Amino acid sequence: MNLPFPSGRQDKRRVLLDAVESVREVITAGAEQAEREGTLPPATVDALYDSRLMALKLPVELGGAEVDPVTLMDVIEAMALYDATAAWVLMVGATSIGLAGAFLPGEAIQQIFTDDRVPRSVGVAAPGGDAEPTDGGFNITAHWTFGSGTPHAEWISGGVRIPGVKGGPPEIRRAIFRSSDAQIHDNWQVAGLRGTGSCDFSVSNLFVPEEFTFTPGGVPRRGGPLFLLGRAGFVIPEHAGVALGLGFRSLNSIIELAKSKSRGTSSRYLIANRPAFQGEIGQMEIRLRAARSLMVNVLEEAWEVASQGSPVSLEFQSIMRSCCVYVTETAMDAVNLAFRNGGGEALRESSDLQQCLRDMHGVAQHYMVSRTSYEAHGQHLLGMTDVDLMR
Repeated sequence: MNLPFPSGRQDKRRVLLDAVESVREVITAGAEQAEREGTLPPATVDALYDSRLMALKLPVELGGAEVDPVTLMDVIEAMALYDATAAWVLMVGATSIGLAGAFLPGEAIQQIFTDDRVPRSVGVAAPGGDAEPTDGGFNITAHWTFGSGTPHAEWISGGVRIPGVKGGPPEIRRAIFRSSDAQIHDNWQVAGLRGTGSCDFSVSNLFVPEEFTFTPGGVPRRGGPLFLLGRAGFVIPEHAGVALGLGFRSLNSIIELAKSKSRGTSSRYLIANRPAFQGEIGQMEIRLRAARSLMVNVLEEAWEVASQGSPVSLEFQSIMRSCCVYVTETAMDAVNLAFRNGGGEALRESSDLQQCLRDMHGVAQHYMVSRTSYEAHGQHLLGMTDVDLMR
């Protein structure tokens, strides 16, 4: 592929943030249609791919940006500041094709990466079923949930269980196959992140060649330190970015509304003139800044380790994940505060405050930001062994 990005970290960041700004008009224009139809409209999907944003996590060897985790968070946050749905689909799409590009064997890469462009790929990491070994590959029967972006995908990947040797534990792999080989279930009717098209998908006795399966983790076939961050570390920056974008967006919205909206019978009671609101909004903005700074600090520390060629430890991944949960909870507080102060105006479907509230609660439901991560971090602090980071 021929999708050159600058090699310098700051230059690459600038190019990608400029790309976010370049698609803003198209994405905001399609936001209402996405909410109504439950999936991004074609023009929005085209914009995300044509802008090269979907190459965020693709190895440089395949023409990708292969960014550092802080830049990754920055780019997703910048998009979530005006459209969390598009940011979420970008997060999932870039992750899915980035993993495939790093870990798939060359035979599959040649068939998937064609036409000098980033393939449209989505996926679900959690195993949705079993893969029965057969000559040359696996017969897979599985059903996956929350397949964000499946309505416009060309390739879909999903976690599968392969029977263990001599009764041992099953091996978890990721299988990738054409979307035309799967059944897409039109069941994405939800409260938040409505436009992400996060439908279920399933396959029945589908043959998938061995070379179209891979095990995320370990040493990648291509790519550098980005793929040494670990299963949790690889996706944490984007989750933090979506949450931060929604948090700051909600504050921007209530601050603007507070300047013109009053609560009571007199314009003297403008929300902006209330000392209680002034104190709340000031404290909340500082809390968001602090949470963001914590996340940046932890991501930089992980990047330093990975840049030296060492995989990030499970113990440090638990810190990263716990920090991401903290960021998400802080952003949730910001969104709730903004919505509460918006009064009756916030109840309207046209209100940005309502949109932030629904989307933020959707974001917080994801397993990656489960509060169980605090337990894993606490177990590490207590010196316990055999900690399950992803339970």
